[in-house]
Amino acid sequence: MSELTFTRTPATRLPDAEREEILRDPGFCKRFTDHMVSIVWDQDTGWHDAEVLPYGPIELDPASSVLHYGQEIFEGLKAYRHPNGDIVVFRPEANARRLNESARRLALPELPEELFVRAVEELVRVDADWVPSGEDQSLYLRPFMIAYENFLGVRSAERARFLVIAGPAGSYFTGGVKPVSIWLSEGLSRAGHGGTGAAKCGGNYAASLLPTRIAQEHGCAQVLFTDSNTDDTIDELGGMNLFLVRADGTLVTPKLNGNILDGVTRRSLIQLARDRGHAVEERDVTVGEWREGAADGTITEAFACGTAAVITPIGRLVGEEGVIVDFGERAPGELTMSLREELTGIQFGTAADRHGWVRPVVSAA
Repeated sequence: MSELTFTRTPATRLPDAEREEILRDPGFCKRFTDHMVSIVWDQDTGWHDAEVLPYGPIELDPASSVLHYGQEIFEGLKAYRHPNGDIVVFRPEANARRLNESARRLALPELPEELFVRAVEELVRVDADWVPSGEDQSLYLRPFMIAYENFLGVRSAERARFLVIAGPAGSYFTGGVKPVSIWLSEGLSRAGHGGTGAAKCGGNYAASLLPTRIAQEHGCAQVLFTDSNTDDTIDELGGMNLFLVRADGTLVTPKLNGNILDGVTRRSLIQLARDRGHAVEERDVTVGEWREGAADGTITEAFACGTAAVITPIGRLVGEEGVIVDFGERAPGELTMSLREELTGIQFGTAADRHGWVRPVVSAA
């Protein structure tokens, strides 16, 4: 794939003043950059037609199989502007590997990792002016792959399309970093054993939308899912992984069991915690353990993590019967915020990158 050449069709760029006004308060991907990337795959040719082209609608036939069978996957990562003006992306190789894990589960073609990274870099370079420089601001990148074939028979597609789009992003949750309330979903599951829970595909997120709406109706920002076979064993949130912090500094997080997304932020935090000498337990975690630990003081903090929000401290867990856990004034916890500061410091270039996670894309020199 190293010989694949990207053709470039320049877009009519948004005027500088208008773009700068957007970047002052971008929200979360309310607007998108001037360009996008597209690469096509078919069974006979493989990957071809790599393009950087103007951002805009993609044409789909009403019989396009992605519309009928949901054969699609996606990723999420960010580009950051460092204090010296350089632009980097965070751990794109990890996202490339996970995209291919999702592709295998959804019967889509695997994309060579180097081509994934090249596609991301192509878009960041051409739309570098869209990378904001404000506090906690970044350029959110959304690579995705869809079945791209007009066919109504039930089989895996023989033609696919990979695209990358991007939009400037501020804080994911309104109001910035503050403790949120989480709703325990009872009776509605996100995924089941043997299903697509570990893949990053739209169906998993679609399954979370009704429970999330119920959560919001109860004043909660996110929903917590348990294993579909139990009422107590925790899987993950609607779009984030979960960590509990014990009083002795041990971090506890649900193990990857086929239902849970292997989060890049999750992996990064596990490494940073172990670097500091904290024990990290990846195992079955239950709602009962969380409730009892918070009550007797053995569990002192909880947080959710993911690319979009990085780390979000959890203040309360709420369910149909009322408040299950309430950290009160103890939230956000010290370790929660310290890990968040370190990880965002690496991403934004204000802390040492000991593991080589940031990949330079644009040099300001």
